[in-house]
Amino acid sequence: MPAGIYKIQITLWSMVMWLILPGPALAELSMQQAVEIAMRSDPQVNQHLAKQRGWQLDAVAENQLPDPKLRLGLSNVPLDTYDLEQEPMTQANIGIEQRFPRGDTLELEQDQANIRAQIEQLNAELVKRELVRDVRLAYLNLYREVQSAVILEKSRILFKQILEITQSQYGQGRSQQQDVLRAELELARLQDRETKVRSQEDEARAMLAKWIGNSAWQNLPVAFPQPPAFIKPESLDAVLMQHPAIASETAKINAQQYNVKIAEQQYSPGFSLGLDYRKRFGNNPDGSQRSDMMAIMANIDLPVFTENRQDKRVAASQEQVNAAHYQRSDVMRNLKRVYQSYSAQLLRLQQRQQLYTTTLLKAARETTTASIRAYQSGVTEFNSLMRVSITELDVMFDALRVDVDVASAQVQLDYITGESQ
Repeated sequence: MPAGIYKIQITLWSMVMWLILPGPALAELSMQQAVEIAMRSDPQVNQHLAKQRGWQLDAVAENQLPDPKLRLGLSNVPLDTYDLEQEPMTQANIGIEQRFPRGDTLELEQDQANIRAQIEQLNAELVKRELVRDVRLAYLNLYREVQSAVILEKSRILFKQILEITQSQYGQGRSQQQDVLRAELELARLQDRETKVRSQEDEARAMLAKWIGNSAWQNLPVAFPQPPAFIKPESLDAVLMQHPAIASETAKINAQQYNVKIAEQQYSPGFSLGLDYRKRFGNNPDGSQRSDMMAIMANIDLPVFTENRQDKRVAASQEQVNAAHYQRSDVMRNLKRVYQSYSAQLLRLQQRQQLYTTTLLKAARETTTASIRAYQSGVTEFNSLMRVSITELDVMFDALRVDVDVASAQVQLDYITGESQ
């Protein structure tokens, strides 16, 4: 056999084997992997961490004295001749001045900047916790759509079986044509529902891709993605005080209290010190060179009239502290509302979940099986069979929805308590 023909046969055989043999299985994406991918490159977390580093650097700068001032000038220059050597009082001045802020202003501003850095760190922790919650919820939503498609695929097999049975019954004269048409209609509606679910799955993957990119299009494990179990805290208030949202508001209160302390420093006098070297030109009447001079000066603030300046600024800063307290109380109230809402939902959902697991799913499956046998035996009507079959489908969808709702409530409660953060 010529070598060229032999090579062609090998190539064709390789192509056939490539088409027949299954390729490598796509990696499955677990809920924890989705969270880890999202955490690695979230821009909001990095944004707050960058702000934290900025405030830390700013804290160093805040505790430094203001830049000194250099002063240059001429004094006592005669205007008739502009001769620098004519008058003994004519001087060229060069000096330096250093200002010292009032009281402990520098130290307080440094401490306040460090608190601002702490606020940004807490904001980053809050974004992380929100990210974990949002990714888990998006993953659960995607899992529901994927499993809904699986349920529809299994139901399509059942509905095809019912159609075949109905056609057989009709061929034997044991059913009417409208039964066959109804079976075809329900099968077509099931296919339409499957198309809708696939569209919703695409939307759910696109939503998850917001945080994890192309990984959202990986296959999901068949096993239910169970989030961390909810453990009721002994003291809700103690847990909430550790929540990043509340801790951030507490840090903001501390930052505002430093504004009060800084405002109180305005009652203390600030001052500046200056040192001048004064160069004199020309000679004295006796021919000797005029001596140079030096001047030392101190400028001191006199905070005497404080009613409309210092007093008002201290009062305004104190009002900002009060506002920060109210803001923290509002955030605390909202977190409590979310906790109480989802904890009550979780209790009822778990009761429903138990009912579906122990009773409804099994009863719906057995009822459908019994109805098919009864229809084949001519004991029951086709409409009754279809109602039972559709009911089983609805029960499976409801059971899946309850499972996802239970897990979603646990995710929301975990965001509040931070058990798995």
